[in-house]
Amino acid sequence: MAPVTVPLEQLVNEWLRLDPNPITRDEIRRLWDQQKTDELERRMRTRIEFGTAGLRGKMEAGWARMNDLIIIQASQGLCAYVLRSVPEASMRGVVVGHDHRHNSERWASLTAQVFISNNIKVYFHRGLVHTPMVPFSVKKLNAACGVMITASHNPKDDNGYKVYWENAVQIIGPHDVGIAESILQNLEPRLDNMSDVYTSPLCVDCSDSMRESYFTLIQGLVTAEVAHPSAKFVNTSMHGVSDPFISEAFRKTGFTPCIPVEKQRLPDPDFPTVKFPNPEEKGKQDLALSEATASGANYVLAQDPDADRFTAAERGTDGSWFLFTGDQLGALFASHVLSKYKATGKPLGKLAMIASTVSSRMIEAMARVEGFKFVDCLTGFKFIGNNALDLVAAGYEVPFGYEEAIGFMFGSEIRDKDGVAAAVVMFAELVAEVQGRGLTVRGYLDELYQRYGYFETKNSYFACSDPVTIDRIFWGIRHFQESVCTFCPATEPAESHAHKKDSTIRFPTSIAGLTVNSVIDLTAGYGYDSTNAPSYQPRLPLSSGHMVQFRAQSTNDPDIKIVLTVRTSGTEPKIKYYLEGSAKDRQKLTGVLNLIVKDLADVWMKASEYGLRSP
Repeated sequence: MAPVTVPLEQLVNEWLRLDPNPITRDEIRRLWDQQKTDELERRMRTRIEFGTAGLRGKMEAGWARMNDLIIIQASQGLCAYVLRSVPEASMRGVVVGHDHRHNSERWASLTAQVFISNNIKVYFHRGLVHTPMVPFSVKKLNAACGVMITASHNPKDDNGYKVYWENAVQIIGPHDVGIAESILQNLEPRLDNMSDVYTSPLCVDCSDSMRESYFTLIQGLVTAEVAHPSAKFVNTSMHGVSDPFISEAFRKTGFTPCIPVEKQRLPDPDFPTVKFPNPEEKGKQDLALSEATASGANYVLAQDPDADRFTAAERGTDGSWFLFTGDQLGALFASHVLSKYKATGKPLGKLAMIASTVSSRMIEAMARVEGFKFVDCLTGFKFIGNNALDLVAAGYEVPFGYEEAIGFMFGSEIRDKDGVAAAVVMFAELVAEVQGRGLTVRGYLDELYQRYGYFETKNSYFACSDPVTIDRIFWGIRHFQESVCTFCPATEPAESHAHKKDSTIRFPTSIAGLTVNSVIDLTAGYGYDSTNAPSYQPRLPLSSGHMVQFRAQSTNDPDIKIVLTVRTSGTEPKIKYYLEGSAKDRQKLTGVLNLIVKDLADVWMKASEYGLRSP
């Protein structure tokens, strides 16, 4: 962030000097001429931050937005860092791909031009690709890194810049910090000759060869002897890029073609039928469900716009639809992978699966019963993928990992979530398997509950765009029994001193009548794990945002246990919560979870006082 002492005019003039795009240059000049200083402060004072998710934000002119200049600067910084850090980077090259959003193709081309201008080979995906194709290509081609231009399921005005390291996994520390520093050292645009990237001898069109290799991989992941189901599938691409990939994957594996939702089949960067194109959100599958009902289909499949996420729904015998949660799909997929692994005769002691720490504990219970290794990690596939590589290095096979936000990883060739592989390799194959046993997928899920215990989740969020308010809320959670800060003047509200770490931490001891029996604070600067005496240091890495996890149990009915994680989102103005309970009595557990959600909102978050909105 530029110090407030730096005159706004200086920030504006620097932008006008550096921006090579006349449209965004004039946008800033016009705002300055009109003296719209509030808007300029929002766009110019803070620079968009490069982190483990790369870059993601609104497409507008300004240091805090996504635009040509920011893309060029990010690419120059990444290029310099890769040349310093990756052996033989110039020869190994980089992979660049893009989705269908506004500016995506242009920004992929700018990214490629930066690397080519530094004599680095670029494997360019011409045309639209789904995000997993980039890490797949990085590994297949032994590239030095990969860049995917996408904003995943964000609204239409956003775009992003996602980076994969040479290990074909999203970047983590220290590379995120190193790249961010390198960007700041390479702010002066050096693209004097903006030539057509496709004409350069250093630009290699890898589209056809990588697609062929990808579909060969998909074919190899499907069990050859599985009987193809008689079920009918409807698929929605959510106005994204998945349709040709889903269609080809179904054809290659011999499954009956999906029925596409025509109104959402073709890529459309304006997402006309869904303002927020995330199939996980309530109501976003309505068109697909209507199409499935009308066509007599049994199942609905859905991917987000860049097709790295997946979800599904099943029609019941009464015609109603059951929408699976990410955790339910995670349990179903884990059991399916386990079944396939057992069939190989390999020792279960060498099998490992991974889930994010905010995901269901059901796979953990499965691992205890079956004897394989379960590992949890911080939220995000950058952590899931890197943990998978660490486990492989330790001698384990890691065929599956997931996070509750409908992200699923399969096999050893893509250490990232893949909505196409999830739809075909896992879900369609699972349908075939359970149909062969005379079951539905939901019926099979009930079998898993009988074997490993019943688990129910209630995940949602509170919308909050004010960082100060967010800090106050988490201060209140950490100092639950204090009304003022012990070490500050009584006239100052305790919440205003969230930065002071010498206050006594007093987490809540109960919620909705359940007793809190453990607390893990994974927030940088607050690291604490009540279960890890005597150091009380967390076993997991710390998060740059707020993240606190509570475990609680009913004293009246010890069979009822819950895990509640509250954290800030790294990409959206939200405080997210992940609530899961386990018990024998489903009805009783549902009632308890509803009470916890109410207590969380009213007492812990003070939603009314802070004006927090829930979906």
